[in-house]
Amino acid sequence: MNAPVLLNVNGIEVIYHHVILVLKGVSLQVPEGGIVALLGGNGAGKTTTLRAVSNLLAGERGAVTKGSIELRGDRIEALSTAEMVNRGVVQVMEGRHCFAHLTIEENLMTGAYTRRDGKAAIAQTLEKVYGYFPRLKTRRGSQAAYTSGGEQQMCAIGRALMANPKMVLLDEPSMGLAPQIVEEVFEIVKDLNQRERVTFLLAEQNTAMALRYADHGYILENGRVVMDGAAKALAENEDVKEFYLGTGGAKDDVERKSFRDVKSYKRRKRWLS
Repeated sequence: MNAPVLLNVNGIEVIYHHVILVLKGVSLQVPEGGIVALLGGNGAGKTTTLRAVSNLLAGERGAVTKGSIELRGDRIEALSTAEMVNRGVVQVMEGRHCFAHLTIEENLMTGAYTRRDGKAAIAQTLEKVYGYFPRLKTRRGSQAAYTSGGEQQMCAIGRALMANPKMVLLDEPSMGLAPQIVEEVFEIVKDLNQRERVTFLLAEQNTAMALRYADHGYILENGRVVMDGAAKALAENEDVKEFYLGTGGAKDDVERKSFRDVKSYKRRKRWLS
């Protein structure tokens, strides 16, 4: 991760409804032009982390109460979501959110609502989106409600791209999709990253898929970062294999309840020896 830091999240805490502490000192960095994965199970804090960055917490009665979030060195916690879009940060929400009554192309065009660079530039971006998602061009006149889950996910990502983002926050892109479609979506993410230099911060439960395409990963558990590193190193780590890839085997005579328990146990074991 030698590229300039685009996003710097430093020790943030997030509280919902003034009482529920969800994130507990989360820190991470996203380099410009990189793909960074947030990994972990349900309730780990991945979606909350993305919402903290995009400033969507208020709609869920949540707030960042400690720490800082910087985009290119500027504090952004107080910015509105619209201001974040103007700065090039767009979030694709979990669950393939599309306007069901609008056509695919109408959905895509809503993503260009904040653009001020003229119709010709927007039309050029639309053709570029269709180049990455040829299925959408075929279905451009179809109502989103009558398209497949994979097409709706592509539409949601394409709509984000219509805003000409520098960074896309992608929440659970594989959820509910067939494996073949998941791979197709991730291949497009990789292509966008390499050709357009779009930076991605993605939250994903499919750890194996995410580590195949990401440069760096952060593993969250119960609102804390319990491990981070290069994607390849995480994919080869025995504990990550056991807990998140389902390929490792327990090597210690203890009942492993969580990833943090394992790391803590191993530290105690080394100290005792």
